[in-house]
Amino acid sequence: MSNPPPTGSPPSGSADKTDWLSELISPLRTVGREMLVTSLFVNLLALAVPIFVMQVYDRVIGHSGMETLKGLLIGIALVLAFDYVLKQTRGRVMQMVALRIDVDIGTRLFDKMNRLPLRILETRPAAHWRQLFQDVDTVRNTLSGGTALLLTDLPFVFIFLGVIYVIGQPLALVFVITFAAFIILAWRSGQRLGQSAKAEKNVTANRDALISEMIAGRGTVKAVALDKALRPLWEERQAGAIEHSIQRGAIADGYVNLGGMLTLMANVMVTAVGAVYIIDHQLSMGALIACNMLSARLYGPINQLVGAWRGFGAFRQAVARLGETFEMAEDRVETTITRERPAGVLRVENVVFTYGGETNAPATIDIAALDFRPGGLTAILGKNGSGKTTLLKLLMGLYPPFSGRVLLDDGDMAQFTRHELAGWIGYVPQETLLFNATIRDNIAYGAPGCSDQAILEAAHAAGVHSAIVDMPDGYATTIGEAGSRLSAGQRQRIAIARALAGNPAILLLDEPSASLDRQAEEDLRAALQAMARTRTVVVVTHSAVLLPACRDVVVLDKGKVAASGLAADILPRLFAPRPAPVPAPAPAPAPAPAIGAAP
Repeated sequence: MSNPPPTGSPPSGSADKTDWLSELISPLRTVGREMLVTSLFVNLLALAVPIFVMQVYDRVIGHSGMETLKGLLIGIALVLAFDYVLKQTRGRVMQMVALRIDVDIGTRLFDKMNRLPLRILETRPAAHWRQLFQDVDTVRNTLSGGTALLLTDLPFVFIFLGVIYVIGQPLALVFVITFAAFIILAWRSGQRLGQSAKAEKNVTANRDALISEMIAGRGTVKAVALDKALRPLWEERQAGAIEHSIQRGAIADGYVNLGGMLTLMANVMVTAVGAVYIIDHQLSMGALIACNMLSARLYGPINQLVGAWRGFGAFRQAVARLGETFEMAEDRVETTITRERPAGVLRVENVVFTYGGETNAPATIDIAALDFRPGGLTAILGKNGSGKTTLLKLLMGLYPPFSGRVLLDDGDMAQFTRHELAGWIGYVPQETLLFNATIRDNIAYGAPGCSDQAILEAAHAAGVHSAIVDMPDGYATTIGEAGSRLSAGQRQRIAIARALAGNPAILLLDEPSASLDRQAEEDLRAALQAMARTRTVVVVTHSAVLLPACRDVVVLDKGKVAASGLAADILPRLFAPRPAPVPAPAPAPAPAPAIGAAP
């Protein structure tokens, strides 16, 4: 019987993937209405210049009305000044909207990723999770950039169509037909560009995933000269990305150019038809010029819409990816009651764990019963792939078992939050993770807000204090990206100090001496023995230095306990010298044939 899903978010698929966006936009509806009102006045003021030109042609030039011209100039100056103020105000409001969207979505995504179970994080490549933060930028730019302004201006194109009908009624039919053609063009371009952008995104993601892997392992790539082996794979993915980019660009350019040609054709048709009506005295010269000026405001937003469809497609994909992430189940994040520091007794009961999660998949861990208690070191041994690291992650609560349970002080670990477990259980992984910050900060990350005294005690316990104070900047030394300015042994011991900073009741270490020399390994053994007096310390190791210091030993084989008990009983059997094989006796030589006998 499998465990229930973690408490937190609803299961995936329980809600529409755009619901989160509706929740985000809902508080901004007041701002949206204000933006629409501002855009209304901006578009109304845009009528001023065409009407000014029409009046100059029809009233000033035809009647030599200089006083009329002065009045028109004063009026248009005031209108342009007011238009500038409105546009500046609208721009400031959009900047505030962008800041709020950035803060809301970015914070929500950061929190969500840190609340996702480890198994979910491991099912997607690192490039996928980085892409989500780029999706936040896409959503922000769409909702607060030029695209948002385009959408607020789009409903008011009908105002210009109505004014054209009033001042140039004979030309209205030409504008209506052209406007309909632009709508069809924008709709069709949106379909084509959406499909093309989706295909390009998938191919580009594969290329970026390869780049991420190369950057993460750049030291190995350089040392082993893997560039020749990786080049064909890179060229294949890069060629695919370029091909789809060219296809998408060709489609976008085709529709943009088609929109430009349609605009020119519309101007030609308006001018030609207008000339006919001017000759028939059904239209004035000023009205024709004003209508041509208004046509730019009429066709402009639609023509921009043709080029903006790629952005809309990227926006929809970003919203869908973020929505899928926000729907994922979370680790438990709320605690009902505050608990004291546990004694540190761990028990495994009938635990079965598979990475696939299917009932018929082979079990990675299958343990009926296993205990870990304070008062001495416990070593976990086993061949590669026997499940040692997986067992540590089960003991930390990072992996929920498929069946059975892991107990901490007789309490099911599933009831505790991730932050509670991290405060009680220190962990030193086989691959050390440090950040580009000072040594002090890297140790303090293990217990945010801890005192300097706690940091010093952790460093002393990990045996790294003397190495730190020997540096020119001491604990203020910046260690570089991933601790590149430190030796492998120093990085390992700083990671141990970070695990001890919060004074955890349990300490789990995965091959902690892999990067240490003999003397450092002996120092680590003494430190672990001292810590094990008051803590439960579990070490995955095959070190000949650490094993003799262990009280208990657990031997894993294919995810099952092959042996467990006192180290004094088990280690001699594991490392007892095997008797030399006895050579098989040589076969007796065949008797020589008798003289004169037949061959």
